[in-house]
Amino acid sequence: MATGQDVLETVRGFVARVKNHCDIDLTTSLYGDGIGLDSLELGELGAVLEDEYGSDPFGAGLEPETVADIVAFYDVSATTPA
Repeated sequence: MATGQDVLETVRGFVARVKNHCDIDLTTSLYGDGIGLDSLELGELGAVLEDEYGSDPFGAGLEPETVADIVAFYDVSATTPA
């Protein structure tokens, strides 16, 4: 089971690879002045999350705005019966 810290580190690793920085925290926006991900990068992030954790918020039809929204998706998924 993924912890919030695990998910945060996965997002940080992805951002470090595609944007060359990892100075992000839970309040960081995925778009614009935050990380600045474009649609292709969001798709790639979704694929990374699905590979790592078996699901992703984008594939579940959600539109996370911040890193905290992504972490919250896995917190809820971990407590929801299958």
